[in-house]
Amino acid sequence: MSRRLFVTGMFAALSSAAPVAAGAVTGRPHRGAVLRARPAKVSIGKRTVSTWAYDGRLPGPRIEATAGGLVRARLVNELPADTTVHWHGIRLDHRMDGAPGYTQQAVRPGGMFDYVFTAPDPGTYFYHSHVGMQNDRGLYGPLIVADPHEPLGYDEEFTVVLDDWLDGVIGTPDEALRRLNASTAHDDTLRSTALGGVVGELRHPYHLVNGRAADAPEVFASKPGRLVRFRVINAAADTAFRVALGGHRMAVTHTDGFPCAPVAVDTFLIGMGERYDFLVRLGEGAFPLVAEAEGKGARAFAIVRTSHRAAAPSSDVRLRELTQRMLRYADLKARRQDLLPRPSRSVTVTLGMRPSGNEWTLNDRLAADPMRLRVERGETIRIVLDNQSPMWHPMHLHGHTFQVRTSAGPQGPRKDTVNILPRERLNIDVRADNPGEWMFHCHNLYHQEQGMMGTLGYGPETHRMKH
Repeated sequence: MSRRLFVTGMFAALSSAAPVAAGAVTGRPHRGAVLRARPAKVSIGKRTVSTWAYDGRLPGPRIEATAGGLVRARLVNELPADTTVHWHGIRLDHRMDGAPGYTQQAVRPGGMFDYVFTAPDPGTYFYHSHVGMQNDRGLYGPLIVADPHEPLGYDEEFTVVLDDWLDGVIGTPDEALRRLNASTAHDDTLRSTALGGVVGELRHPYHLVNGRAADAPEVFASKPGRLVRFRVINAAADTAFRVALGGHRMAVTHTDGFPCAPVAVDTFLIGMGERYDFLVRLGEGAFPLVAEAEGKGARAFAIVRTSHRAAAPSSDVRLRELTQRMLRYADLKARRQDLLPRPSRSVTVTLGMRPSGNEWTLNDRLAADPMRLRVERGETIRIVLDNQSPMWHPMHLHGHTFQVRTSAGPQGPRKDTVNILPRERLNIDVRADNPGEWMFHCHNLYHQEQGMMGTLGYGPETHRMKH
């Protein structure tokens, strides 16, 4: 879509507009998006699979809002199981968070639930089911929150949703989880130096861009010379992706919705639940947009086309960009107005694995008896993530963003999901400004379901509701 904005170039300065505070929203049933969660047959390219999806689409419908405005979405459950919708990365009223047992009761088959909330911060977000293994089916979609004072000048934008896929091909995600729970072994052939060793629990037969496999790729059509914003979302269950656009460098401008000082890189690694926005000035031709499944010897693939005459690149093309400068957290600098106050205290969260090999813990506790970090409203705390487990984990906090404290100084990025490698310690600062009982968990869906789920809660603990 064309934007009538002042084009400041790839390295445009970002504005100083302050985020709008989140708040509760009440009201009668409303008009807005309707998400019908139901069994569906969807095409992932040359293959059609049976899965669960919103409105029979993969990804689900794109939902758009403006910062400070309302999101209205009605979930209609036409599945044979309970379900919810979680609005990943949004600092919303806790009653709308879609966390079963913590913020709402899961919606029964045949039931419905109206989600109505303020979207306080502009940026790239997504929504997905938060019940069991449902997010490893097709129950996810993009949520894009526009900035009413958008400081970046660009000509158009594309949303890129990445996923790993097995449902309807080699059974269901629930069957895959049962196989993992029955074994103590891990596939040591799934390895990456960048992720510190073993990268995941299993190989997915397909990796997708916007619901399409490499055998029938998504095509993003544009024109030479256009400055384009790409919004990249990793909705996968078990796969980190190394992303690059052939023949181009990119300027990363946002991470998890929040702006940062633009940084030029050739590639970036995006963990499950993370989002990155980048700007690129497109050349003339047909270019491969590649998302390597890190450590898995596979890839998601799409084409960016600015010329009808150019030959389409091969899905197995080798990209030099994938081996050149990779983005690091230390490269990302938050805006001054997004810096959090100094923390008043620190707490340590130790990430571990029990000898069974299929139980993942936070402070040696499983989700059935979860670790709880108590905070008081208004304080800022430092969470020291100490990964004593043998695998990396993308840790996600509901209802808040945090500031990653890196060795590069006090201006680390604002995020809601952060990757922590084996034997690494990482500091994140959290401002307790959104009361509720919030999930804090690994966004590897298999690790989450094998126990790596805790909470951050305000004041004395309250009784959890039934699922």
